[in-house]
Amino acid sequence: MATQWQTFPVPFTGGLITNISPLQQGINAVGSASTLLNFEPSLDGGYRKVSGYKKFISTEVTGTGVIQGVAVVQNSGTKEVIAVRNGVYYLSDGADTSPTWTALGTAASTNFAKVRQARYNYSNTPKMVFVDGINYPAYYTVGGSSLTYITASTDSDGNAVATNINTPVQGASHVCVFKNTMFFGVGTELVFTAPYTPDDFDPNNGAGSIGVGGEITGLIVFRDQLIIFTTDKIFRLTGSTGSDFSLIPITEDLGCLSTDTIQEVGADVMFLGPDGLRTLSSTERIGDFGIDVASKNIRPTVKNLTTYANNFASLVIRGKAQYRFFAYVSGETATVAKGVLGTKFVDQGGQGFQWAELQGFKVYVADSQFIDSDEYRLFANEDGYVYEMDVTTSRDGSSINSVYESPFMPINDPQVRKTFYKLDLYIKPSGAINITAGLRFNQDVTGYIQPSTFSITQTGSTIALYDDNNTVYRELVTDDNAGVYGEPKTQSYKNQVVGSGETVAIRITDDSSDADFLLDTAIFEFTTNDRQ
Repeated sequence: MATQWQTFPVPFTGGLITNISPLQQGINAVGSASTLLNFEPSLDGGYRKVSGYKKFISTEVTGTGVIQGVAVVQNSGTKEVIAVRNGVYYLSDGADTSPTWTALGTAASTNFAKVRQARYNYSNTPKMVFVDGINYPAYYTVGGSSLTYITASTDSDGNAVATNINTPVQGASHVCVFKNTMFFGVGTELVFTAPYTPDDFDPNNGAGSIGVGGEITGLIVFRDQLIIFTTDKIFRLTGSTGSDFSLIPITEDLGCLSTDTIQEVGADVMFLGPDGLRTLSSTERIGDFGIDVASKNIRPTVKNLTTYANNFASLVIRGKAQYRFFAYVSGETATVAKGVLGTKFVDQGGQGFQWAELQGFKVYVADSQFIDSDEYRLFANEDGYVYEMDVTTSRDGSSINSVYESPFMPINDPQVRKTFYKLDLYIKPSGAINITAGLRFNQDVTGYIQPSTFSITQTGSTIALYDDNNTVYRELVTDDNAGVYGEPKTQSYKNQVVGSGETVAIRITDDSSDADFLLDTAIFEFTTNDRQ
């Protein structure tokens, strides 16, 4: 009697999991990943190879050393980018012809680490304010040709003010706009301006300060409240003016360890806490918050990153509901730079994230903003260039090394050997692909013979996707963003395999600058052997 073949589907979902044993993962989280490098859990289902990055313009920002800040802003429907290096603020509009960086101004003291910024518009004119932890705040009117620092005796327009009124804001490290009032984090003090006047610190006009009892590590507006992070506490500020501002503790048991990890992701605020990446979420109770460990599934991975580096950056890709966290180590090559990304699959709470690792993205400072309907994501490090992220199929011309490996799955019984004959992979390509795939058996134990890998190839043009501001439609040019308009379709790639074991894992790799692709589902065909 012929042995009947069986099938076993593996839907690619669940993301990276590193906090449970391999056997538990293979039993309870089929389709999750024990390795997920440079793939992103996709809102469309499956795992998609991440897109890369390219230079914003081909010209290096003038100076040497690390770029201390980067910001993208809208100017009459177009974008402007500001980069800070050696304490000098530079501006570029990204023009294709004669791209340059034009100096806007220089800080009084250039010996600072990072610049942070806030955007505001009090008089129908977009403006920005920058802080660096040492100097007075710097102010910039979008579309202008210079920026202005306030001092102890002048405002940002150069007008004289009462002596020492501005002094409390010198050395601000954090800035945020809330209720048409500018808030600055200066050590343990939360300093705020008079309403609608971003540089008026006169108490007679409604300005003031609030002590929070700990070093301020971040500010963010969330749900009509200003959230204030310190190293070991989190507060919320309510009210509308200095006369009714009220500081209320959210928790006095934990805080944020790194300012540049604070981001709003959908309906949550993500930040780096002492035990991993956490989310701050509103609950159904008015004024109440939930604080979840979002990175629970990758706790060892995040712990390794926080041990490996002491400088971090983050970025939100809003169109993908995605949070990216980068560990920065000065002097290391971009190829080995590490990070993680998380895609948010539920409206609120930390349990709705699926995770993956990043490698090859060296980020010291980053910013992302919508300009009209297009989202721009910028970052920089010490090589002197500003880069656009998530826009192309390479890392500025270098390949993207992507790896997916499943846990070792026992399928039906971890004590019974199975013989495998076919592996059908459902993949959605966006163009030409050349993927290497294979099976691994029995936890890769020493001496166990493993089968050879096989290739999955396809030729073709890159697909142009709707709502991708880097896609070129109906234009035949030698550009890595040009493509044929249309939606890629999931295709079945049937592969003959030979091998047997009690447990099996799938490994898929791509180390190229080919188009991205989405791993949808795998289906095994196998027979079960007699129990021995």
